[in-house]
Amino acid sequence: MRRLSRKKALSLVKELDAFPKVSESYVETSASGGTVSLIAFSAMALLAFLEFFVYRDTWMKYEYEVDKDFSSKLKINIDITVAMKCQHVGADILDLAETMITSSGLQYEPTIFELTPQQRMWQRTLAVIQSRLKEEHALQEVLYKTLLKGGPTALPPRENPATEPLNACRIHGQAYVNKVAGNLHITVGKPIHHPQGHAHIAAFVSHDMYNFSHRIDHLSFGEEVPGIISPLDGTEKITFNNNQMFQYFITVVPTKLNTYKISADTHQFSVTERERVINHAAGSHGVSGIFVKYDTSSLMVTVSEQHMPLWQFLVRLCGIVGGIFSTTGMLHGLVGCFFDVVCCRFKLGACRPREEVPQHMNNLNHHQTPPMAAEAAQE
Repeated sequence: MRRLSRKKALSLVKELDAFPKVSESYVETSASGGTVSLIAFSAMALLAFLEFFVYRDTWMKYEYEVDKDFSSKLKINIDITVAMKCQHVGADILDLAETMITSSGLQYEPTIFELTPQQRMWQRTLAVIQSRLKEEHALQEVLYKTLLKGGPTALPPRENPATEPLNACRIHGQAYVNKVAGNLHITVGKPIHHPQGHAHIAAFVSHDMYNFSHRIDHLSFGEEVPGIISPLDGTEKITFNNNQMFQYFITVVPTKLNTYKISADTHQFSVTERERVINHAAGSHGVSGIFVKYDTSSLMVTVSEQHMPLWQFLVRLCGIVGGIFSTTGMLHGLVGCFFDVVCCRFKLGACRPREEVPQHMNNLNHHQTPPMAAEAAQE
């Protein structure tokens, strides 16, 4: 009984076979079919090889939502060099509601404004990268994927000790502010804080010593991520006017970065620049200095690195193999049919109709008496 049930199950499985088996005696091979088969197999191998590289690659997915975190602090990373001595300039941050004025966390370091050849080469390279990022926005995704491979964007130190007089001031450090609009400004004089606002003492600084030529080596918001280049990194402004105002209007967008190498809460920003000469007689009022006015966006961007699933890769691979096999089969049949029609139409050697029997042979065979019939007649 077991043997019968196994045979019955095996026969049932054979009946379910959806793939027809053709005997080799019924298969006709040809040179054209072999050529098409070679081309089809080569195309399958090539496309499958390229599809494997697509499977290995990743892409960045952008998702947008409302930023509900309004109570946390916003970190500002600053590294700006001004062409004035440190005792003549002061930097502080004032938010929109004037509830917080801070300059703590910022350090003043005397330095030389002129760059060494190595530092100048770094700045030119950074300027080229910035110009390419403005033209090719997809390069930012490359930076996202290779974060840990990229080096920091800070200005490299000087190769030799400084022998020239220290004529500039490097202001660098971090500051934590509220997530509201604010103003980071660097102007003449040290800031003085009082309950009704703040002021800068500039009475002891000569007007001829005003020089707000500056270089922004690094300016970013949120967590510092190595390899990410901010829009203002490497910016250099040179002025020969003592009463010059530089303004940077920044819109900060909170960004959550999730890749296979790092997960960080950083901030992207866009910037608009403006500079003008302060001339009260001509109606251009204001204060000489560097003003970075920032505002936070209400939207938050989540950037995550995506990878093709294995099942999708297998489905695409099956589609490539099956599609090429079916398409080449149909094309081969159509081309063969076309050639048969053309050869028969123009009576070429490829079309050989069967030979016709001459008419007089037909008549002769028709009138000839079969031998068996003649013998029967004689009997």
